[in-house]
Amino acid sequence: MPLYQSQSLQIYNSLSGKKEPFEPLNEGYVGMYVCGPTVYSNVHLGNCRTFMSFDMIFRYLRHLGYKVRYVRNITDAGHLVDDAEDGEDKIAKKARLEKLEPMEVVQRYTVDFHTILEKFNFLPPSIEPTATGHIIEQIEIIKVILEKGLAYEINGSVYFDVAKFNEHHSYGKLSGRKLEDMIANTRELNAQDEKKSPQDFALWKKAEPQHIMRWPSPWGDGFPGWHLECTAMSTKYLGETFDIHGGGMDLKFPHHECEIAQAEASYGHSPVRYWMHANMLTMNGKKMAKSTGNNILPGEIFTGENSILSKAFAPSVVRFFMMQAHYTSILDLSNDALLASEKGYNRLMEAVDTLGSLETASKSDFDVTVWKQQCYDAMNDDFNTPILIAHLFEAVKHINLIKEGSEGISATDKELLKDTMEAFVFDVLGLERKGDGTDDSNMLSGVVELLIQLRMEARANKDFATSDKIRDQLAALGIQLKDGKEGTTFTVS
Repeated sequence: MPLYQSQSLQIYNSLSGKKEPFEPLNEGYVGMYVCGPTVYSNVHLGNCRTFMSFDMIFRYLRHLGYKVRYVRNITDAGHLVDDAEDGEDKIAKKARLEKLEPMEVVQRYTVDFHTILEKFNFLPPSIEPTATGHIIEQIEIIKVILEKGLAYEINGSVYFDVAKFNEHHSYGKLSGRKLEDMIANTRELNAQDEKKSPQDFALWKKAEPQHIMRWPSPWGDGFPGWHLECTAMSTKYLGETFDIHGGGMDLKFPHHECEIAQAEASYGHSPVRYWMHANMLTMNGKKMAKSTGNNILPGEIFTGENSILSKAFAPSVVRFFMMQAHYTSILDLSNDALLASEKGYNRLMEAVDTLGSLETASKSDFDVTVWKQQCYDAMNDDFNTPILIAHLFEAVKHINLIKEGSEGISATDKELLKDTMEAFVFDVLGLERKGDGTDDSNMLSGVVELLIQLRMEARANKDFATSDKIRDQLAALGIQLKDGKEGTTFTVS
């Protein structure tokens, strides 16, 4: 019997604003779509958190025995700068600035995206479609919406008529916004605007002569609207109605709101049964932004090549840090938080490694069966990873007591504990064992920190020859030491 038949999973549905029992459209099968990256720059750490949340959800659904089709798209055209209706495509702008073909930009940053996710031990999605690979499907959806009178064409561009749609539907129901309020709080259209209303959004945009990404359509050369891409790709691979649609909280409006409107206009019904949104990642209590310098890339965390953190942190440590907060909560990244997570991760891994060598007794002082269900109860409560981790550390406490001889565990319970710990730590949370290759930076950091300490002692003893020798030999290996007010840090080149 698959696990999902004995476990009662509840999911917080952003559309209803409450937790609901998860009942997939087809028993035993789950269709899940997650909005992927716009590949015009290195993947942002905040985006990684969103994708990691849905990787964990994908893992748990599979662990429960569901056959999951997980679709996560790549936006390689149509996403305008600042998410506006006018302006330049993000990828086209990057291509112009760097004097590259747009698809060179796409290739470079798609490779970066996959490389970083692989380091974080993500499972690949079932399907990873691209916007440019589905231009025909997008044009066909536009034709249907036009035929139903819910869109209009003007000067080679096609816009969704929000007011017309709202006559028989509810635009704004996902974000809790009312069209009347949106209209009241919006500026008047200026003479250059083509749209009937500021709330209308582009399904297809006419390509101006300088626009380098363009495709032929019944309305002339142009490119698709960003919102339309996800409607086309999600429904093509998961059907006109599917189980889960996920993304970052920042996509709820207007992106996901527009997706709902497009699908209802095309198919006559709501496309998604459970809307799920992951919350943002901040750093040192502030929003992460390149413009302020309060920003760090995943690769910079792994190598330690940054001015924000005191050392390098392994991908599994960062993943463990992110799993310690519920996916719907704001999570703040800091040096202290990562150091604490590293200690917790090491303690967890030591306990898992110790399990196999524990001596068994005739009876157990730890009720493993009850504990195991508590782990499932945590995950069944809208994927509550922080509560799960608390239960895992309850097991760590008992493992250490058994190791010391203060408690006993039967052979049967030991096997159950081992299987359950490994299932949740590795299969569900997606952590990797220390020394699996991805955590080499942990070992390097420890060795370099030891040499820094020896160098400090040499300097304190006025043994400058030894101090300089440590610094110079590390530099020869590509490890640069940097002395500052708060101590010595290092970077790896």
